[in-house]
This record gives sequence, C-alpha cells and structure tokens, in this order.
Amino acid sequence: MDKNIYENKLGHQPIRAIITGATGMVGEGVLNTCLENSDVEAVLVVSRRPTGISHPKLKEIIHQDFFDCSGIAGQLDGYNACFFCLGVTSLGKTEAAYHKLTYELTLQFAKTLCLINKNMTFCYISGKGTDRSAKSAIMWSRVKGITERDLDRLPFSKVFCFRPSIIIPTPGNRHTLKIYHYFSWLFPLLSKCFPASFCTLKELSQAMVNAVNLPIDRAIYEVADIHEAATPDH
Repeated sequence: MDKNIYENKLGHQPIRAIITGATGMVGEGVLNTCLENSDVEAVLVVSRRPTGISHPKLKEIIHQDFFDCSGIAGQLDGYNACFFCLGVTSLGKTEAAYHKLTYELTLQFAKTLCLINKNMTFCYISGKGTDRSAKSAIMWSRVKGITERDLDRLPFSKVFCFRPSIIIPTPGNRHTLKIYHYFSWLFPLLSKCFPASFCTLKELSQAMVNAVNLPIDRAIYEVADIHEAATPDH
C-alpha cells in the first residue's frame, strides 16, 4: 500500500461502529480499542451472546441468526463503520460448510447494512494468503478470496480487507485462544525474526479504526500495512 496515503488522510470524523464477533479473540480486541479511542463515539455490538462489558459508549444486540437480520435492521441505522470480526476456523469443515459460514453469512450481513447506509466503511478480517482469484489449492484461501472480492463490489463508501497472519494477543483479554498461552513466550523472538508474519491484536484493532478516516475507498491490508496503519501518527 502507498504510504503517502497516511500523509493525506481526511480529518477525523466521529466513528460510530458496529462490531461483530466481539466474544471472539479478535472482536474483543477491536471492541476494547474502540471503547478506549476518543475518535469512536459509539459502539454497537451484534452478537449471539453478551460481552459482559459495561461502558457508556456501548450498546448490544443479542441476535442468533446472522443469515436473517431483518428483525434488527432498524437498530443498525446511524452507524458509519462496521468492523466485521465474526469468523470460524476451516479445520474439520467441508468447503460447502465453510463457504456458508464465511462467505454467505458475511455477505448477508453486509448487504443488510448496505440497504441501511451505503455511506459506511466496512472492515473485514481476512487472512494472509487469501486468494481472490479462487484458484488456490487451499480451501479457506479460496473462500476468503471470493468473500473479499464480493464485499469489494458492494456499494459501501469504503471496504477494507485486513490480512493478518499470526496475531499476538493482548494480555488480560478474556477470549484469547488457549493455544496462544502455550506459545506466548516465543512471540517476541519470532516477531523480530519474521515481522511479515506477526502483528499484535492492538495493532490490528488500531489499524481498523484508523482506516475509517483515510482518503481511500478500497484497500487490502497485509501485515506490513497493518503495522504502518497502526502507528500513533495515523
């Protein structure tokens, strides 16, 4: 990504954000960053279960069926950003099952938001190695690729796809995957040796918030771009 875009970004507009996946590791990190960030004035979490967090900025909608959001559509109005952090692992799933829970669910939610407010920034958590040509031999890469591609075609004001690889969790977060606890001692060394594969959850979350006020309307954020976008001056 051209680094000059950061020197020419728009003035900060107050961010009113919808967050999905807030009871997962990435979504929790994005939620905490939004609650701490003065550029974010309101947060609406749409989730299948409560976050357990109380904050003056925060509202929650408990909703079980993300394939049908017609019943809550009226409550999604008035927001100018969506941080879509809802996702599932491809491990143990057929391509059809993963396609349904990744592509179909994401596009259904996004299309609902488009009907309400096209002047919205949609930020999607994808993954390093995603293939928009859908020719990859790796199943999740193909599915994530067509998800990115078709989100890009929706008439949102902005669409940003973030492609982290290994995410270093934030200490103290409640929804950190257990496997991270066993390898966390290695992260400082590995991230120095392989910077293109590691970013912190805080960096990813801050990059997503910062993207809302950039003067570009479509972008893919690889790990290096996430590092760049998360710096304090952006």
